[in-house]
Amino acid sequence: MHINRELCIRAVRSKDARFDGLFYTAVVTTRIYCRPSCPGVPPKDENMTFYPNAAAAQQAGFRACKRCRPDASPGSPRWNERADLVARAMRLIADGVVDRGGVSELAARLGYSVRQIQRQLLAEVGAGPVALARAQRAQTARLLIETSALPMAEVAFAAGFSSIRSFNETVRQVFALAPTELRSRPSGPAPDAAKGALTLRLPFREPLTPGNLFGHLVATAVPGVEEWRDGAYRRTLRLPHGPGVVSLRPMPDHIQCRLALADLRDLSTAISRCRWLLDLDADPVAVDELLCQDEALAPHVRKEPGRRVPRTVDGAEFAVRAVLGQQVSTAAARTLAGRLVAEHGEPFDDREGGLTHLFPTPQALTALDPERLALPRARRTTLTTLVTALADGELDLSAGGDWEQTRSRLGALPGAGPWTVETVAMRALGDPDAFVPTDLGVREAARRLGLPATPAALAARAASWRPWRAYAVQYLWATGDHPANRLPGDQAPAHPAHGRRAAHRAGATGPGER
Repeated sequence: MHINRELCIRAVRSKDARFDGLFYTAVVTTRIYCRPSCPGVPPKDENMTFYPNAAAAQQAGFRACKRCRPDASPGSPRWNERADLVARAMRLIADGVVDRGGVSELAARLGYSVRQIQRQLLAEVGAGPVALARAQRAQTARLLIETSALPMAEVAFAAGFSSIRSFNETVRQVFALAPTELRSRPSGPAPDAAKGALTLRLPFREPLTPGNLFGHLVATAVPGVEEWRDGAYRRTLRLPHGPGVVSLRPMPDHIQCRLALADLRDLSTAISRCRWLLDLDADPVAVDELLCQDEALAPHVRKEPGRRVPRTVDGAEFAVRAVLGQQVSTAAARTLAGRLVAEHGEPFDDREGGLTHLFPTPQALTALDPERLALPRARRTTLTTLVTALADGELDLSAGGDWEQTRSRLGALPGAGPWTVETVAMRALGDPDAFVPTDLGVREAARRLGLPATPAALAARAASWRPWRAYAVQYLWATGDHPANRLPGDQAPAHPAHGRRAAHRAGATGPGER
């Protein structure tokens, strides 16, 4: 995107917010960089240069604009649409791997040498892993400065800086203001009274239809781990330095995010996982433009544009839940997951709601007694084999996981058929092209729209929807009258049950989800 100079210039001239996060405009005369929608007077064409991310602009010696706050724009969708080395590295850096374990840990997670990763990131992104992590620390520091009353020393270490000196230098270089000056500027919500609690805004590219996001999350919520309360989706989080709770509330132009963390060093990781959960870095215009080319989908896309794919904050958790949900109703799947949580989850004290546990880790689930599971014997084997593979590290469902390798390894597990593999690829791995033609809800929607209803024929028709078939699934599901397609009401937590799920045909195992 950033190498197409004419397109970038047109986006800057029109102040088009759809391009925020896709590239950054650096002004060579003022030495500042902006988002394309900056409200300031656009610079002369010859004074503009473009960078793919904030880290690259910062590394080139530019500071962030004080008006448009380019560091707070939505993330680039490119890193969530691909599964190559650079995209996987970018997702892991966003998840805080470099801050926690350094570049060597990043290299080990990806299976490449440090030199290879440095070279590829510099070639495509314009900045190495250290510079990218530094830019993320600067953004986290700004959030803490503006949304909390923490002393600056605590802000520095919570944001991931190794010293107060590097914190002060980075803030001055990136924002051209001292940390104390940033705090004195009237921006951001007031600090939360609760210790460790922060309220912030998660930006997204418009349009966004929140109904399927929050409706789906609430309809499938695991008791004790997730709930809908007072107009917000709440859930417990298992983070690198301790537990936390997030409350996510849809607003007209952002998602309100309230985080209560045991350790503020987890702030950037928690934000990254919440953005991933709600698919907030997607490019809805690109998705909807392609899907509108199909005359069967077009009316539904135009009616409610900007549907996102509801994901997960923990890939291993979702895989376990997917297996529990095979061939049973959603209500039964929630009950099974709730029992697993009550027996093996880590207790959690939620002072503001009804959350009681963290979802159990794969390591904790290796101790479960299969005979106590109210599941058919074959599915018990599927679950225990999956848990072992996750606990041993044979199956990587993290942000840096290799999509095709994971599909292959997951599909090799007994009882993990195409529906399970593609559902995990869609919701846990975030593959935008994952597709579930055997899903009952998808097949019923296909019949309603006059599309082929058999899995093979529907998959052939869906080839024209690539690479956005996961989004097409959201629009297909939305054609039915189901609570999972609607924003829940502002009442006490309720979890409507889906109808019975259908088994796969043609020898596949597992159900259609809806």
